[in-house]
Amino acid sequence: MHARQALASGIIGLCAAALAAAAFAQAQYPSRPVRLIVPFPAGGSSDLLGRALARKMSEGLAQQVVVENRAGAGGTIGIGVVAKSPADGYTLGLGTVSTLGMAPVVRAHPPYDSLAAFAPVSLVASAPFLLVVNASVPAKSLAEMIEFAKSRPGQLNFASIGDGTLQHFTGESFKSLAGINMVHVPYKGVAPALVDLLAGQVQVMFDVLASFQLQNIQSGKLRALAVLGPTRIAQLPSVPTTAEAGLGGFEVTAWFGAIAPRGVPPEILDRLNLEVRKAVASAEMRDAISAQGFEPVSGSPQEFSEIIRREIAKWAQVVKVSGFKAE
Repeated sequence: MHARQALASGIIGLCAAALAAAAFAQAQYPSRPVRLIVPFPAGGSSDLLGRALARKMSEGLAQQVVVENRAGAGGTIGIGVVAKSPADGYTLGLGTVSTLGMAPVVRAHPPYDSLAAFAPVSLVASAPFLLVVNASVPAKSLAEMIEFAKSRPGQLNFASIGDGTLQHFTGESFKSLAGINMVHVPYKGVAPALVDLLAGQVQVMFDVLASFQLQNIQSGKLRALAVLGPTRIAQLPSVPTTAEAGLGGFEVTAWFGAIAPRGVPPEILDRLNLEVRKAVASAEMRDAISAQGFEPVSGSPQEFSEIIRREIAKWAQVVKVSGFKAE
């Protein structure tokens, strides 16, 4: 009896010690550098935003936040690393609508479950897509472009940065809503797609302003016909939204947000959310976001989680209608 009591007391003591140690670790968080995994190569919009976020968070956390680029498989390799990392607040990821909202529905064997594997921290930036055409396309408005495409079924090509990407399924969604037939031409990244769009090898593309480079639109090499968002954008104030142009219900927004592995202690998640929101509110971060053609945006983990849930449902329906078969 005494032995059992002693054993029970020992177990209780060990549990109490473990809880105390965990509480102490959380109170001291962070006590070492934090890594921020950017799931795309260095030099792109994701990388630049990630590095700006890391600099400002380093100040707030009083610990260095180190950016680690883990590119590949449309960003799912890097985000998959986040999913498998310890839930201690020392590994974060920069998620996107493609990696969190689309990967679960366009990949036959996604490396993670976006709703179960992560603790969303906060959004960081967002930007609506644009519908842009090569200058050789005579249409000067969205309505004219739809009529032009209807008169030439299967003769217009639209570029994307690869099968199963946000750009691809934005085009598929547009085809369905507008009742037109265009041919999808996938590329391995934005740069080669833009080269062929400028050369007229493809006529149509959907992406954020930064991908098209504002000067190409201002010089007349490309023509922006519509903003795929709820409001016009400051850099192109004369370009209407799709709703204003007569195609309501067609909105596509690219976004970036900080995530952590599921199971991060609530106190640490709250701290991370606070630091991300402080960073996004800073003048330096807002300038970095604006330089990429995005808008600064932040919010609660719950709000971010709901956005991911809505995106998954939205793109699952688009994929179903398109008949796309994941490999």
